Amino acid sequence: VQLQASGGGLVQTGGSLRLSCAASGNTFNLYGVAWFRQTSGAEREFVAAIHWTTSTTFYADSVKGRFTISRGNPVSLIMNSLKPEDTAVYFCAARYNGRGSLFSAQTYDYWGQGTQVTVSS
Repeated sequence: VQLQASGGGLVQTGGSLRLSCAASGNTFNLYGVAWFRQTSGAEREFVAAIHWTTSTTFYADSVKGRFTISRGNPVSLIMNSLKPEDTAVYFCAARYNGRGSLFSAQTYDYWGQGTQVTVSS
């Protein structure tokens, strides 16, 4: 599967953005799709994931209640009530295998390019 992320930008605190992750290739056998984010010098951080078959969603505590991940093509991440600490490069990722945690970047085999999200205070 190939992934193409888009939708980042500059927004003020409290604003909203919608990120999209378009997938091409085999999406029928996917196990999960997730969004991670990364700031300079930091590890890639889990944001949200969706189990492809059941559409069960998972969120980091820091974004719960503000972000919504939706299954589809593209997979979307709607981000509301944005805060300056949400500023990061956001990556979408996909995996076919069911081994390991959905929250761990190491378990994902396919990555889109990042899209920058900047939240001004």
